[in-house]
Order: sequence, then C-alpha cells, then structure tokens
Amino acid sequence: MKSQIRVLGIDDSPFRFDDKKTWVVGVVMRVPSYIEAVLKTEVEVDGIDASEKLTEMINSSRYKEQLKLVMLDGVALGGFNVVDIKELYEKIKLPIVTITREEPNFAAMESALKEHFDDWQKRLDVIRKGELIVVETQHKPIYVKFIGMDLEELKTIIELSTVRGALPEAIRVAHLIASGVAMGESYGRA
Repeated sequence: MKSQIRVLGIDDSPFRFDDKKTWVVGVVMRVPSYIEAVLKTEVEVDGIDASEKLTEMINSSRYKEQLKLVMLDGVALGGFNVVDIKELYEKIKLPIVTITREEPNFAAMESALKEHFDDWQKRLDVIRKGELIVVETQHKPIYVKFIGMDLEELKTIIELSTVRGALPEAIRVAHLIASGVAMGESYGRA
C-alpha cells in the first residue's frame, strides 16, 4: 500500500435534542497523523439528511480525488440521523467504514427508535445493513461496517492511521474539533 495515503475522518459535534441542527466535521489526514484540511457541514438533529449532507461535503472538496477511505464515527450523526453507507458509497465512489469502540446494542437502538420515530423501521434497517466485523487493535477491539474495499486492506489502513488508542487519528481529531467548536473546548473521547 502506498505510504502517506489520505483518509477523511468524520464526527458530529455535541448537541441538545432541542437543537435543530448540529455541526459535522471532517478531517482530511495524511496517514498516520498529518492534518491537511478540515471540512464542515450541518445535519438536522434526528433528521434524515446525513447521507445527503455528507455527499455534498465530500463531493465538493478539492481533496476528494486524493482520498483512499472515508471513516465515520458510528452509523448516525446528530442522534439518529442515520447514514446509509451503501447510498453514500454509490454517490461519492469512495470506500467507507463506520467505526465504534463499543459493540452496538441493536435492541436498545430499536427500543429508542420505536419510542421516538414513526419511520423507526426504516432507520433500523439502515443501521442493521451490512455485516458487523470485530477488528482487533493494539488497544482493544473496534466494531466496523464497511463497503468498497477488502477487509485486509481496511485493517491495514486502520492500523496505519491509529496513533494512540483504538480509533484512527482522523476520527479522533474530527471529534476534538467538533466538540471544541460546539462547546468552546473539546472534551471526551472520540
């Protein structure tokens, strides 16, 4: 694999459920840790525009042609604004991976979706789409769903782009920027 590949890490900012929108930050990083650009967009809290907004943000970026992989911190932004990675992949023509530290609790998600959304089944179907894979890291396992590349190549990119801890640096930095912009100071861990 070519060294110095570029990845895009994406995370949303903290929000309150009475907020209408929340920021989404993308960090273009030359692996393992050189930041080349920061992108931003907004999505509706608990809306249905995440895939559309990410498509616009990525396709309009001057870095798009240089990207090897898009990494999302989880499958949803702004609460349950679910990203359909298959739809996004078809629109941006780049491999995509969702990454979480903890194994998703699908039963808890289903319960929350049923309680708050008329279209809960559609959102749940998108969340459940694809195979959940456990990827071992030096820190602890992470849970991924991906499209557009083979698993061994994905594991290599995750390993090369993880500087410290379990998450790739592009996601970690996107989290820091998004929380810092929203709260005045970054907090928590990605």
